[in-house]
Amino acid sequence: MDNKIIFDKQLINRYDCAGPRYTSYPTALQFSTAYSARDYIGWVEQSNNDPIPSPLSLYFHIPFCNTICYYCGCSKIVTKDPGKAETYVSLLLREIKLQGQLFDRDRKVTQMHWGGGTPTFLHDSDIQSILDAAAANFNMAPDDEGEYSIEVDPRTVSADRIVRLREMGFNRISFGVQDFDPQVQIAVNRVQDNQHIIDNINAARECGFQSINIDLMYGLPKQTLKTFADTLQQTIAANPDRLAIYSYAHMPDLFKPQRRIDESELPEPAVKLDMLQMSIEHLQNAGYVYIGMDHFAKADDDLVKAQQNGTLQRNFQGYSTHADCDIVAMGITAISQIGDSYSQNVKTTEDYESCLLQDQVPVFRGIELEPDDLLRREVISALMCNFRLDINHIEEKWGIEFTQYFDASIPHLEQMADDGLLKMTRDTIEVTPAGRLLVRIICMEFDRYLQERRKEERYSRVI
Repeated sequence: MDNKIIFDKQLINRYDCAGPRYTSYPTALQFSTAYSARDYIGWVEQSNNDPIPSPLSLYFHIPFCNTICYYCGCSKIVTKDPGKAETYVSLLLREIKLQGQLFDRDRKVTQMHWGGGTPTFLHDSDIQSILDAAAANFNMAPDDEGEYSIEVDPRTVSADRIVRLREMGFNRISFGVQDFDPQVQIAVNRVQDNQHIIDNINAARECGFQSINIDLMYGLPKQTLKTFADTLQQTIAANPDRLAIYSYAHMPDLFKPQRRIDESELPEPAVKLDMLQMSIEHLQNAGYVYIGMDHFAKADDDLVKAQQNGTLQRNFQGYSTHADCDIVAMGITAISQIGDSYSQNVKTTEDYESCLLQDQVPVFRGIELEPDDLLRREVISALMCNFRLDINHIEEKWGIEFTQYFDASIPHLEQMADDGLLKMTRDTIEVTPAGRLLVRIICMEFDRYLQERRKEERYSRVI
């Protein structure tokens, strides 16, 4: 598949609006407290009894940061006291043991991801304790089989610590850089030494990390086309295997840290759009393949291979190569996917502690997917991951007549086809190179909940 994208500014301006990122369908807005820990355990038991149980993917949410980045919209706890993490780690160890008891030991863990917050806020001894608990309670695949990744704030690690993380068992690493420009760093309260970042990336490569990712963000205060071009140049020179370039969504009513950003210093929407266009051109010229949404990867990367063979998926960590895994997510706010259900852990450390001290799985809400949800999820996933939908396959698998089932959406899809976002035949829907940046808009036509009640104030804009 040719993943080159065409930047059509007129098309983007016409269709850009707020909408879900579709890391799940249904989205988390549909989760309900009617779904309980008992439901979660029932789904685990059912998945254990499947004829061929799925492998597992573990996610650990480490919510701590020692400073606040003003752009941040993550679930986090800001503190300069590492001791405050000790209680959390002890609770996380309890949850690991509790969760491990639920899953059959013949179910191999083929993927693990640590996110936050900043996982490297923790001391190495705490990180090792969590890894030891995971190994004691789950069947972890060996290093050459499993994908074990960690998100890193470059300010919290040194080259020596990068080596230690590799020795502990992590084999993939993601550096949250956001921007190399000093004035932008000051404006978002994330001042970092750029050479230190490069040294860390080089150390990760030299000590054998299999994949290195860099996160950037465009639309931040004091960014200009020139400064962001310099950031892109430095990033490409660092030669990461993957890149995520996120659009900053200024939503201060939802995220209090963003109230510290001077809105007058934000780039104009037209300039922000130019930054995106420039990013795409620079990265494609440098040999990176557009995966979708915000993500790029080298042509030989596993994400590209998964997209080519149809096994790419999206989950709450973004694009993933492990489409067949049940996701066991641990820590506050973490979201699991077991069988045809999603579930989320409690949001506060107080509730987390209350549950775990009673040996209760800390799930407080979720959703069990109905057949209609599963059908629409498959459609949305195919478009988000492959930019192509096989209508014949959908009709045969689900026993529907496509145009009849989605009759309300067909006129809108036909208009999108006329405008050049997609090509639609009796057998397929294919997203065009000009429509790939707007694939979320296409997917929204298949979102029943969004059609019933659009909650645009809860979503970031598509571009």
